Amino acid sequence: MGSSRSKRLALPPTERLHRRSDDLDLVSTEEVVHRLHQEDVAAVRAVRSALAEVARAARSVADALRAGGRLLYVGAGTSGRLGVLDASECPPTFGASPHQVQAVIAGGRRAMTRAVEGAEDDAEAGAASVSKLRVGPRDVVCGISASARTPFVLGALDEARRRGARTVLVCCNPPGPRMKADHVLLAETGPELVAGSTRLKAGTATKLILNALTTTAFVALGKVYRGRMVDVRPTNAKLQARAVRMVAELAELAPAEAKKLLAKADGEVKVALAMHFTGLPVKEAKRRLKDSTLRDLINLRRS
Repeated sequence: MGSSRSKRLALPPTERLHRRSDDLDLVSTEEVVHRLHQEDVAAVRAVRSALAEVARAARSVADALRAGGRLLYVGAGTSGRLGVLDASECPPTFGASPHQVQAVIAGGRRAMTRAVEGAEDDAEAGAASVSKLRVGPRDVVCGISASARTPFVLGALDEARRRGARTVLVCCNPPGPRMKADHVLLAETGPELVAGSTRLKAGTATKLILNALTTTAFVALGKVYRGRMVDVRPTNAKLQARAVRMVAELAELAPAEAKKLLAKADGEVKVALAMHFTGLPVKEAKRRLKDSTLRDLINLRRS
């Protein structure tokens, strides 16, 4: 009995049995959904303790991007897929270059839609992925590992440090002495309702942290103005309508006038607003915005 208990406690918290899961296959579907929701709430609470370090990591990411560096996510399985998701959302949301936020998943592209067995256990492959991308001192490498012990991530972080990059670890278990990073973003989510299925509560906490990390970094870089994504790329009808709406609201123009202003600004919301508030022609507005945020440029012209 005692030996069995000690073995259970030797497991990382995310692998242990949840106290409310033993009868999960016996209760109603409504009760399963209710318990899952309770765990989602617990994931949000778990992230709270990491917020101060998330802010510090976001400053490091913003500094790296401002200096021409990159943010590179590295992970396996669910963690890797969440990194790919967050990286892929940055260009359409913030007008970021695909070069700025990249993601590597153990097993490559095939691992996005199916399990690639054993890929996460290859530390040398993790190191090679960082080496292949020529990571350097201007970059930030963010390892994502719910268990805080994935060899692929460990290898990537070790290689990133060797190359002088800043490092971040997003995890849901306390890392051991081998798993080192400049910023450890730890959300202790504990056991899952389905033991070991870290796509549940741990995945939710990880997604929240990644959202906060990149959103905060891009806000610091001036990609958001008065709560709007003013660097959005209007590549479809929905985004085109959003662009017109942003210009109309912020510049207090009729939609037709906002549309005309956007056309003069080559469809760029931030440029259109800079032209409106400063009177600058399009080329000069674009030039100024390379070295200044929209808010700073507006304030400078008003002072």
